[in-house]
Amino acid sequence: MTFLHRRQLLVHAAATAAAALGASATLPAWAQAPGTAARGAAQPHAKAGKLAGTLRIVIPANPGGGWDQTGRALGAALVAVGAADQIDYENIGGKGGTLGLAKYAEKYGNDANTLLMGGMVMVGAVALQKPAVDMSHIQPLARLTSDYLVAAVAASSPIKTTKDLAEAMRTHLRTLPVAGGSAGGVDHIFAGVLARACKANPEDLAYKPFASGTEVVDALVAGNAAVGLSGYSEFSDAIAAGKLRPIGVSARRSAFGLPAFREQGLDATMANWRGVFTGKGVAAARAAEMLAAVEAATGHESWQRTLKQNRWEPSWLTGKDLSEFMELDLTTARVMVYLLKLKP
Repeated sequence: MTFLHRRQLLVHAAATAAAALGASATLPAWAQAPGTAARGAAQPHAKAGKLAGTLRIVIPANPGGGWDQTGRALGAALVAVGAADQIDYENIGGKGGTLGLAKYAEKYGNDANTLLMGGMVMVGAVALQKPAVDMSHIQPLARLTSDYLVAAVAASSPIKTTKDLAEAMRTHLRTLPVAGGSAGGVDHIFAGVLARACKANPEDLAYKPFASGTEVVDALVAGNAAVGLSGYSEFSDAIAAGKLRPIGVSARRSAFGLPAFREQGLDATMANWRGVFTGKGVAAARAAEMLAAVEAATGHESWQRTLKQNRWEPSWLTGKDLSEFMELDLTTARVMVYLLKLKP
């Protein structure tokens, strides 16, 4: 499925959901004016102009998670390319990043020396919670990385192929427990996307949320879930040990040595992307300087090493293309929240 084709399908789905939800589910600009989005690779510079002696990076999550790892890796690379002498990190966790988003917009909305990390998890949380402060209160600089979801089953499962999975979801979704991360999160939303791609009713999804990928693995092995969704790193050991059988990955093409659902005839794609933002009140010229520094940082060896260690895919995207991409993701999340009947 091409990006534009997926957009056209979601415009139709969003219109249906908007009609049911009322005026609160207004369509974004891309739904009214067709366009295309291009993906590009960063063109790194060896040295960046100095932004400030001290930069701050607000991470809307607790220490240790994906946003925290990404933010600190970006900060180290910014120092390495000369954009700053030091980085102050501020972790503000809770509610899928929306608490940190609100505090950032209030405190740092006009601060030209403070960046914010975010991504798909925040998009899903905004769609679910409908907070007063949403992503229209910040301005995106760049999408940095993408991670993809793997669907796996226990080694003893009768589900052996994507065709088997599609048949199982289509015929008895209500009795096919799907395990993943927190309710309303990226895994949950992708479970709805997967069910819809299988021509099943997402409202029938029997979703079991867990706090970690390790618990999802345990649920599959113990027979408490039929299908599990998580990042590859969470499943890799169990796959290597023969405890789990991977079925497909949510990327547009093969990843981690696993076939994409799309390549197996199932139009189910989703990226757990991460990016960097600045305040809505930051001037365009300063935002451009920030973007140039971030671009240089993504070419530094320390950043490249982090990508390799975490098996993150670089997915550089900026400007109008990034804004349209985010609007598409937000509409996807809103449609899934509606179809899955999710409540905050």
